Amino acid sequence: MKRASRFPYVMLAIGFAFLYVPILLLMIFSFNESRLVTVWGGFSLKWYAELFRNEQMLDAALVSLRIAVTSATIATVLGTLSALMMGRFGRFRGRLLFTGMITAPLVMPEVITGLSLLLMFVSLEGLIGWPQGRGVDTITIAHTTFCMAYVNIVVQSRLVGLDRSVEEAAMDLGARPLKAFLVITLPMLAPALVSGWLLSFTLSLDDLVIASFVAGPASSTLPMVVFSSVRMGVTPEINALATLLVLVATVTILIAAAVLWRQERERDRAVARAVDAERRA
Repeated sequence: MKRASRFPYVMLAIGFAFLYVPILLLMIFSFNESRLVTVWGGFSLKWYAELFRNEQMLDAALVSLRIAVTSATIATVLGTLSALMMGRFGRFRGRLLFTGMITAPLVMPEVITGLSLLLMFVSLEGLIGWPQGRGVDTITIAHTTFCMAYVNIVVQSRLVGLDRSVEEAAMDLGARPLKAFLVITLPMLAPALVSGWLLSFTLSLDDLVIASFVAGPASSTLPMVVFSSVRMGVTPEINALATLLVLVATVTILIAAAVLWRQERERDRAVARAVDAERRA
């Protein structure tokens, strides 16, 4: 019997090590007593205490979270509507232009996107007086603009694989199109909606380039503050912040996966009950 090659497993292990060992080292050195991030000086939690006393970092974190939640929510709604328009309405006048406008942020360099949005906000302020300077609102609009493209791709790929016969059967039984969409289609799109929201939240929380163009002096996001701090030298305080972000992201992903898994099980049980009832009838 021919033995399986170990090469794929070795390459898989190298890939995982390349991705996750630096993150693991960063988390370990966040508990370092020494101020030098590459020299272990003993276990300590003082850098977490220093982090929670850093008002600038905490304010930036709150601003980033507020922007990320708002922009992810709006982008999910708009991206879902655009995906439904492209996936359900077939060909219509201006479809090619609409598709290009939706997908442009995916391939556009962030520098170009940030500069164009800055020029747009400056022009709008000169024409109608809004927005008055740059701040949280302009960052939210900018993040919604490019996050919507990612939501559109995720939802549209899920929409293409849905079985429309279930929705058509509901309408044949008397359900109006809106009710059929809310009761039948929307729950089936739930995994894509959650994935799109989480992706948008992550992209917004992580963005530095676009936010640097459209942010004001009183609206610095967390990546902007971290970047400014790192330029002066990496400290274990930054490691502590990164560790907390990794933990928050991991817990959020696990909760979302558990909710989706539970919904999938309930959906499978409902289908099984319906099939069983039909067989008995």
